[in-house]
Amino acid sequence: MLKVHRPGLMTTVQDAGRIGGYHLGMPPSGAMDRFSFSVANLLVGNTDEHATLECTYLGPEIEFTEPAHIAVTGADMPLKINGEPADGWTCHAVSPGDVVSFDFLKAGARAYLAVSGGIDVPPVLGSRSTYTLTGTGGLDGRALREGDELKTGAAATSAAAGANVPEELRPVHPSQVELRVVVGLASYRLVPESLAAFLTTDWRVTPDANRVGYRYRGGAIEFVDRTPPAGAGSDPANVVDIGYPVGSIQVPGGSEPIALLHDAVTAGGYATIATIISADLGRAGQSRTNDVTRFVEVTLDEALTARHELAARLARVREALGAG
Repeated sequence: MLKVHRPGLMTTVQDAGRIGGYHLGMPPSGAMDRFSFSVANLLVGNTDEHATLECTYLGPEIEFTEPAHIAVTGADMPLKINGEPADGWTCHAVSPGDVVSFDFLKAGARAYLAVSGGIDVPPVLGSRSTYTLTGTGGLDGRALREGDELKTGAAATSAAAGANVPEELRPVHPSQVELRVVVGLASYRLVPESLAAFLTTDWRVTPDANRVGYRYRGGAIEFVDRTPPAGAGSDPANVVDIGYPVGSIQVPGGSEPIALLHDAVTAGGYATIATIISADLGRAGQSRTNDVTRFVEVTLDEALTARHELAARLARVREALGAG
């Protein structure tokens, strides 16, 4: 059992996501940084089937009532056990009465706290992930609160206190990032100069950045003049409703691009001009307010290569930990 003394700013239960309902309007939710989520689970002997705690900007304070193994990955949010510093990206054994807390965030935005056996909340539509907009999954469909209690599942026997991830396999989180995008689906709505400007502007993350989407500021986008077709709105950025891939970028009004992320709506009537490739979604979720982002165009083949490279990196972590 985990007792929540302090909940942190936004701590939610997240797993690998609620896959298969996108066509019904159900976004996947799940960990914003899938690589860090998977590594945290590997460190404590879990699989991607197990749920972790995603801690955004400010970590929680949690007391353990049973022995467990824990690991924290993702953002540089220094871990403390009973008030003493403890290494991130490392498996630690905790005992009944031990209290886990965090120091102030140094880099990145989201840390992942994995507990052996996983966070045991009821799965909804095949996932334990929290989707707060509809109150689905997680702990009562919401972020943690003071006084909450969380059960854990049956732990595997493969966790080894002291096991850690080699430094070269740990991601870093600079304040300026490049996010690779595939241009489309409705980039035809932009004048050519605006597409070039979108890809050469240093966009800054605004305070409107959460699991639903990230809004950026820094330039302006101009759309091709036209008479709106039947079914489209009057905003120059409107099209007849289309599906929104996770990571797709729309520009309502032409001034502030919005990247739609894991909790976003699945369709709508704004032109999506590019989509962040899946390998870079974790990097997007680790950027924070006032960080600078540059969008870099890649081909679909390059996006697939990047996905394979990220999978290979996770395989190297698995090998280093002897996780098979």
